[in-house]
Amino acid sequence: MLSSTLAAIREPDSALAERVAQHLDNLTKPPGSLGRLERLAIELALSQGEALPRVSPPGVLVFAADHGVAAEGVSAFPQAVTAQMVANFAAGGAAINAFARQHGARLEVIDVGVVTELPAEVKRAVVNARVRPGTRNLAVEDAMTREEAEAAIAAGIQAAERAVAAGCRCLIVGEMGIANTTASSALLAALCQAPLDAVVGPGTGIDEARLAHKREVIARALAARRVDADDPLGALAALGGLEIAAMVGAYLGGAARRVPLLVDGLIATVAALVACRLCPALRPYLIFGHRSREPGHDIALADLEAQPLLDLELRLGEGSGAALAFPLLESACRMLAEMATFDQAGIGATP
Repeated sequence: MLSSTLAAIREPDSALAERVAQHLDNLTKPPGSLGRLERLAIELALSQGEALPRVSPPGVLVFAADHGVAAEGVSAFPQAVTAQMVANFAAGGAAINAFARQHGARLEVIDVGVVTELPAEVKRAVVNARVRPGTRNLAVEDAMTREEAEAAIAAGIQAAERAVAAGCRCLIVGEMGIANTTASSALLAALCQAPLDAVVGPGTGIDEARLAHKREVIARALAARRVDADDPLGALAALGGLEIAAMVGAYLGGAARRVPLLVDGLIATVAALVACRLCPALRPYLIFGHRSREPGHDIALADLEAQPLLDLELRLGEGSGAALAFPLLESACRMLAEMATFDQAGIGATP
C-alpha cells in the first residue's frame, strides 16, 4: 500500500498556478492586496488541480496510540489518559469535537495502538486499526519494527481514503498519545541533526526537573538507536509512534487523492517531515495551520520551509490548531469563486 500510494502522488501543475494568479489580479482589489490569502488560494488550487477549489466539508482524522517511553516518566500525565481522551473524543467533549462541529466536519477517531482496553461504547464510536498495544520503550529498544510502522502508515492511508470517499475535500490530521512529544522530539532531532536543548519542550506542561529528565531520556535513545537520517522509515520505526506513523499515511493518502492537508503542531509537523522525506512531491499539498509553543516546532517548520497561518500560542494537539485555521481556507476559496472581476463590476471601463 505504501509503495502504490507514493507512486500516485504527483507534482501540481505550475501552469494552473499562473492562471489562478492572473484571475486574482483581475479581481476588484489592488493586485496582491489580500496578501497571504492570495498565496493560499493558489496553493489550494494546485492541491486539487482546480481553478476554483473547494475545501468544505473538511474531514478530521484523530489517531490515538500509546508510547512505551511513558514508562520513563517523561509526561505530566499517566498513560491511562490516552484511553480516557479517546473516550472523550467519542463522547464529543474535546476541543477538536467542538471545532469539528463548528466547521461541519466529518470526524473520525482511529485507534492504532491504545494500551488500555476501551469500553464497549467507546469501541463502537472509534475505528479499530490497532497495530499493537502501544510502542516499545524507545529508550531501551526500537519503538516499532519496520513492518509495524508500515502497518500504521497503511492505517492512515485507509483513513484518508475513507474521508475522501465520504466527500471530504480537505483533511485535518490530529493525534492523541501520552508521551508523544518525547517520540516526536527524538525523531525530529534525528532527522534534522538538531540539538536537544532546541528541540525538546514541556509537552503536557512538565516542570524543569522533568524536562531535563526528558532530554536525558531522548539523548539515551538517540545514542542507542543510532538511526540513519537518510532512512526516514527506519527512523520512524526506531523512534516514532504508531499514531505518528498513521499521520504519515494520512498525509500520503490525502495527497494521492489530491486534497489539501492542514497540518497541526509539533507532532503533526514531524509526521509531515517524515512523509516529505519519503515523498518530496507531497510538500505542495501541505498547509501549516499554526505555530506551536513547543520549541522544536520552529525547527520542523524551517526544515519544511513552512510559514504557518496562525500563531495563537497553542500546544494542545488533537488537530485543534489546524481546525482553527480552516476558516482561512474557506475564505480563500470564496475569494476566488465569489469576488467580481473588474470587467464584471464595470470598474475601470471608459464611460
